[in-house]
Amino acid sequence: MAGVEFLDPNLAEVVDSGLVRVEELLRREVSGQYDFVTETALHLMEAGGKRFRPLFTLLAGQIGPRADSPDVVIAAAVVELIHLATLYHDDVMDSATMRRGAPSANARWDNSVAILTGDYLFAHASRLVADLGPDAVRIIADTFAELVTGQMRETRGPRAGEDRVQHYLTVVAEKTGSLIATAARYGAMFAGCPPEQVAALRRFGEIIGTSFQVSDDVIDIASPPEDSGKTPGTDLREGVATLPMLYAAQQSGPGAERLRALLAAPITDDGLVTEALELLRASDGLERSRDMLRKQATQARDELSALPDCSARDALASLTVFVVDRTG
Repeated sequence: MAGVEFLDPNLAEVVDSGLVRVEELLRREVSGQYDFVTETALHLMEAGGKRFRPLFTLLAGQIGPRADSPDVVIAAAVVELIHLATLYHDDVMDSATMRRGAPSANARWDNSVAILTGDYLFAHASRLVADLGPDAVRIIADTFAELVTGQMRETRGPRAGEDRVQHYLTVVAEKTGSLIATAARYGAMFAGCPPEQVAALRRFGEIIGTSFQVSDDVIDIASPPEDSGKTPGTDLREGVATLPMLYAAQQSGPGAERLRALLAAPITDDGLVTEALELLRASDGLERSRDMLRKQATQARDELSALPDCSARDALASLTVFVVDRTG
């Protein structure tokens, strides 16, 4: 499941059962009186997805004494609704045409429909989280603020003189890590974990969320399509400066100036994408990014040391191996 290795079949069964309940709640929650809204809200939900954030919530919940609390399932549905809502909005901002192998909502209908559908999902996430109490509401409000700040920070770009690598890592922590951190925090909270374990799982979630984005960035450059299932160079075509690119751009020597020129704007020509990929693969950007991943994996494992020794902790620890190994 989404890179998690389950050595305990009983844990796998419990988590799988929890995901089924989350899925049922998601569909029940977005089914409204107006059929068109239901159709648009179900559009990305039915297109698939790993359901990583609900999985993370349920796994974190297995650490606590009240792992079977229905609030853990509700919290898992909340974080997935928020994630789905951001995808609708992201596709509008990026003028995307595809999402999860299906036409994006903005391409199938229009931008207004996509934006309103995202708002609809945010509204239902807010309604659900209200039932979880004021602390849960405050946490999700803080998470909203981080998500928006990360998107704004990415849209505006680094300030003059700002370290571009640090800017990138801050954006990823806010845009990706923050919601995964909240997923883990919610699971631990509503399963009755003590505060120090809740805090450790929150930090673990942020690190792992950031690591997954970095590993995606490496795969986009390093892996042939037959291995990754994706067309390499997507970030180059979109003009997104990822960690391997930022590291490579710091180099001097043959090809460095040419690479910096290519990375200055989105690349639409297939030949130029191929040239940029070759220069990036020959640079030290990929290896430096893998070094960053290994450091993050160590930091994440250190956070898990605050948790009791159990099969759920082992399953979470498997992510620290997967996030490094998947980059080759």
